[in-house]
Amino acid sequence: MFALSTENGGGHAPGLSQYEPFICEATDAVAFRLHITTTPLNTDDFALEVKQEDEGQDILAGHVDDKPCFQFFLQGKLMGVLMCSTDYHFGELYAVDNNAFGINNAMMVMYALATADKQTALFHSSVVSFEGRAYMFLGPSGTGKSTHSKLWLKYIEGTELVNDDNPVVRILSDGTIRLYGSPWSGKTPCYRNVSYPLGAIVMLSQAPENVIRRLRPIEAYAALMASISGKRWDSRLAEGLHETESLLVQGVAVWHLDCLPDEAAARLCNREVTLNVEH
Repeated sequence: MFALSTENGGGHAPGLSQYEPFICEATDAVAFRLHITTTPLNTDDFALEVKQEDEGQDILAGHVDDKPCFQFFLQGKLMGVLMCSTDYHFGELYAVDNNAFGINNAMMVMYALATADKQTALFHSSVVSFEGRAYMFLGPSGTGKSTHSKLWLKYIEGTELVNDDNPVVRILSDGTIRLYGSPWSGKTPCYRNVSYPLGAIVMLSQAPENVIRRLRPIEAYAALMASISGKRWDSRLAEGLHETESLLVQGVAVWHLDCLPDEAAARLCNREVTLNVEH
């Protein structure tokens, strides 16, 4: 849960209808608070730590003095500057012309960082539900995560899309691992306020034939690392992510699927991962 505020005292910003399914009653127990300001933030002393590039959408992560700072660019144009407290529980965002792109990215970044030490992870993944459980598909951009989800939707009766880019996984106090829909779903508008027990995680690779195998724990851990959002160079956040990843590979089967973009791949994957779900 998080809270958004603006300088006019409201909590609404234009172009963010995907958040409507997730609106809930106000409470003090929030992961973070984000305030949108119309005043440009001073980044003269910005020190770059890492740059993330993804199809013309760039995020520059760094700091100004001792405060974490992020700059969001779309096709080379600055869209927003986010300044955070060191614990990521409060952020101030200058969104150029109050644009939705800057606001949306700021909330996604803050969510990933504010919850990293709470056994919660924001994954870069496409995910479907089947027979009451969620199944996640991982892989680098262009691997075919969305394509594989579409194959399940087309050929596996009873499948539904949960999220197509950034689902949330949480390990609850009783050890249960659940997956949640989120307001962030990439190019596919799928903003569902739903949750399911996590049935399995599947790492995808393009290949000339369809072959699936279950990964050993060390392989599974490496597969998860590449797909979880977070600042690995921040020791506190890295420790939280390490704990989450370790618990995930202990509690959920992780698979590797070499595959073609065809019906046979979807049916092979569905058969193997659902037969081996640990009830």
